Amino acid sequence: MALERYGAPVYVRKEIVHNHYVVRLLQQRGAIFVESEDEVPQGAVCVFSAHGVSPQVRRNAQVRELDVIDATCPLVSKVHQQAKRFAREDRTLLLIGHEGHEEVEGTFGHAPDRTIIVETVEDAERLELPADTPTAFLTQTTLSVDETKDIIEVLRGRFDDLSGPGTDDICYASQNRQDAIKAITPQSDLVLVVGSRNSSNSVRMVEVAARMGTAAHLVPDVTEFDESWLEGVTTVGVSAGASAPEILVEEVLAKLAEFGYEDVVLEQVAQEDIVFHPPARLADPAAAAG
Repeated sequence: MALERYGAPVYVRKEIVHNHYVVRLLQQRGAIFVESEDEVPQGAVCVFSAHGVSPQVRRNAQVRELDVIDATCPLVSKVHQQAKRFAREDRTLLLIGHEGHEEVEGTFGHAPDRTIIVETVEDAERLELPADTPTAFLTQTTLSVDETKDIIEVLRGRFDDLSGPGTDDICYASQNRQDAIKAITPQSDLVLVVGSRNSSNSVRMVEVAARMGTAAHLVPDVTEFDESWLEGVTTVGVSAGASAPEILVEEVLAKLAEFGYEDVVLEQVAQEDIVFHPPARLADPAAAAG
């Protein structure tokens, strides 16, 4: 929509979503992906990715007079609001997530002096904080539900005054796909997850299947399909990360059909009917003009 409204080039800070196929299509249409807002020419149109940004990035974009379109996922924005609320309450924020991930960097930036990143159960157990420290936890939205639960249980056992979000911060799309993996894995000799290697929710899906004892592989696209995976396999379970386009799934299914896996049975564990509106700048022509 930004390319249609403003024309090329449109600059995008980081990958708009973690899927290389989508990124390549947008590049072909005139989107330019950059690692930092500092790489965007002064005054140019700049889209913030779905993973969100820190307040410092927003301030820097304002100094550079960038024409910002904020495509932050509403679920991520909710986590940012929670981080600011816990910081106002003078709590130490324990952010469960992967250090270096764009979403974690953005959330961390809302309370950098009060935030500790916790990646694993071991990290939670090693925290050098007194038990009576006022603390709060938040989670990266694309994590494994099971692993997050284990870390939170450790934190609840460590701290007497621990607050958390009123509802689960795991993205509903991530959770639904992890539930789907749990449903198909017991029926499968092999599980394939269509998604990019830098897609956190896709990688978590592979991990869920592997923990259940089934061979599982990430398939960024059909060119990386390895027929040796099929040796001794009767049934293949196929799912996809939240940002993987349907065409990539169809190509993997077509490749499997070439090897005799032609019968497809759909396993549906959830109905996704939540709709997020586009950024206000794109939805409202008057806002774009103003």
